[in-house]
Amino acid sequence: MAKFSVPLGYRASQRTTGLFTMSDLSYNKLSSDEIESSLKGVPGWNVEDGALTRTWEFDSYASGAVFAGAVAHLADSFNHHPDLTIGYQKVTVTLRTHDAGGGLTSYDFELARRINDRL
Repeated sequence: MAKFSVPLGYRASQRTTGLFTMSDLSYNKLSSDEIESSLKGVPGWNVEDGALTRTWEFDSYASGAVFAGAVAHLADSFNHHPDLTIGYQKVTVTLRTHDAGGGLTSYDFELARRINDRL
C-alpha cells in the first residue's frame, strides 16, 4: 500500500484514501511554509504573484478550449473556480481563494491535484 502524506492545511479525515471532500478542506489562508510543502503534491504548478498557476500547451486552439471546458466542469463540481486564460495552443489555470483575501488555501491545492489527476 502506498503511503500518502496529507498536505498542510487539510483536515486529515481522509488520510488513508487521499480523497478529500469539501468538509475536509479549509478556507484558512496558508502560510508560506504550508504553501511550499503543499506544492510538492501538485507537480507542474508554481506560485506566481500569490496565485497557484500552471500552463498547458496543445496542438491546436480547439484542443486547449476543450481542456478549459473540462477544467470548468471539474471546478464547478467542486464549487471552486479558477481563472482560465485560453491562448493560441495554450491554457493557463490560475487558482486563489477570494474568500481568503486572495491568498492560497487547501481548496486551491486540492483543485490543482484533481486537475492533475483527472485531466
